[in-house]
Amino acid sequence: MSTLFTALRALIFGTGFVLFWGWAAWSVRSFDRSFGVALPGWAAPLGIVLMAVGGALALTCVGAFVVRGRGTPAPFDAPREFVAAGPYKRVRNPMYIGGLAVLLGFGLSEGSPSIVIFALLWLVAAHLFVAGYEEPSLQRKFGLTYAQYCRRTPRWLPKL
Repeated sequence: MSTLFTALRALIFGTGFVLFWGWAAWSVRSFDRSFGVALPGWAAPLGIVLMAVGGALALTCVGAFVVRGRGTPAPFDAPREFVAAGPYKRVRNPMYIGGLAVLLGFGLSEGSPSIVIFALLWLVAAHLFVAGYEEPSLQRKFGLTYAQYCRRTPRWLPKL
């Protein structure tokens, strides 16, 4: 029952997260005319693939947090147990990578240079958040286990 309740919380928080960032990305479309650039025709199908792959990756991460970590992706309801399984075996921040793929894919599928630029700025903000807050917080919470994980697992580019 506890896992089901955690999954429900993750679903609610995740839905809010997706709606917020989707709204934010959609809002910047008004800047497209300022750029005077059209994205090529092949961008839309690539964008759809990126959204599907990024969404699947993010959902896999949420599942790992719920089942293994006994928590959600929300910072105020974070996993209670350290999670280094699933996508987290290969890279420290797969959920952010999935989110970036979804945002970037959305921009490409909509033919919106503004959303593509927004996605890249989002990546910069995510990096600053991860390096400045999240990783130090995880280091304090999980100690040596997290420090060893950081030494063997890259932050952004997965080991294949």
